[in-house]
Amino acid sequence: MTADIRARVHAVLPGIRKDLEDLVRIESVSADPERAGEVQRSAEAVAELFRAENFDRVDIVTADGGAPAVIAHKAGPEGAPTVLLYAHHDVQPENDHADWDSPPFEPTERDGRLYARGAADDKAGIAAHLGALRVFGDDLPVSVTMFIEGEEEMGSESLPALLKEHHDRLRADVIVIADSGNWDIGVPALTTSLRGLVRLDIEVRTLTHAVHSGMWGGLVPDAVMTLARLIASLHDDEGNVAIEGLHAGPAADVDYPEERLRAESGAAPGIEWIGSGSTVERLWTKPALSITGLDAPKVAGASNTLVPAARARISMRTAPGDTSANALECLVRHLEAHVPWGATLTHTVVDTGEATQIEATGPAYDAARAAFTEAWDGTAPVDMGVGGSIPFIAEFLDAFPEASVLVTGVEDPDTRAHGANEGLHLAEFEKVVLAEALLLAKLGG
Repeated sequence: MTADIRARVHAVLPGIRKDLEDLVRIESVSADPERAGEVQRSAEAVAELFRAENFDRVDIVTADGGAPAVIAHKAGPEGAPTVLLYAHHDVQPENDHADWDSPPFEPTERDGRLYARGAADDKAGIAAHLGALRVFGDDLPVSVTMFIEGEEEMGSESLPALLKEHHDRLRADVIVIADSGNWDIGVPALTTSLRGLVRLDIEVRTLTHAVHSGMWGGLVPDAVMTLARLIASLHDDEGNVAIEGLHAGPAADVDYPEERLRAESGAAPGIEWIGSGSTVERLWTKPALSITGLDAPKVAGASNTLVPAARARISMRTAPGDTSANALECLVRHLEAHVPWGATLTHTVVDTGEATQIEATGPAYDAARAAFTEAWDGTAPVDMGVGGSIPFIAEFLDAFPEASVLVTGVEDPDTRAHGANEGLHLAEFEKVVLAEALLLAKLGG
């Protein structure tokens, strides 16, 4: 069976690549209001691809004023399980075109990669689903529901409403979410844990207005110094997050070589790692905290005055097993306890997202591991954690607790999703399509 499916995958790949390139040329940047028409055009293009595959019903849907999503269904044999295939058709902003080696919305192949915004994240997820389906044509081994979201890159705000409104149409025995990646080129992975997110804007105020630093320095604390001391309290001397009450846990026994870690992280020469525990624990299953923005006077033009107020954005990744509510409570309690010198502290919640821990056992996971191992010529998949957050996975787990949720994807360590020169490794993409086709066959077997 594997050899036959492998041959069919190879045969459908040229058409799938053309469809992917056509999708990539649509500038479906959901965060840009001026390109809302492009997001709509992208949804229509995706819907047309499913109609061409003889799906029974194809609809473009919205909820709560959100971006358009596509839902489509194609029936398999009577009594066969239903598999929901998820991806998203919106993309990140491309930012400065000068940072790209080729135009961001013109797919360009170089050295075995296809470069463009969305070439991997996540229009290749759509293409991988289509490729697996074209292997079987109208003789599907399972019933398939496609759910292609249109605002994942904006936080999937309308997803809960979509899941509630279309719950019966989206119900499935197995859910395959193609929005993650593999451990390395030649090493597949199933993503089994993702950290959550809590973002908080804080302000410290020490003065009602700016005053002369010579007249009052040494007595009155300035806000920048006060904020710096508060920020410093968030980590211990090793660089571990020093907030009491946060959850942390063990990670899979996966080796992350130092040379690869430095190359992939972009760490400056000589930089030392922070925190304690194994590398993957620090990246996947322990909390992390960063300061991603500061509001304070610029150095250029700074005057000899004490700054009355300063602001910072705190971005905290929460460990699987924790909740955003608990993490937020612990963070605020720590800040209030450590703000120095009686400064006034105010905070505003930017957003939160839940961490995910998947119990990846059972027949669907066994089928997935077998399919991946066959597609990668005997290399078994790694159970991988992800340090970033995909909060919508928790929404699927809550909405469909009976379903087996498989988190897969097309990305690899050099995909550069969200950055300039985002690229899809074409040889690995063929393996992804093959693995999904084998998975569908095994689920229907």
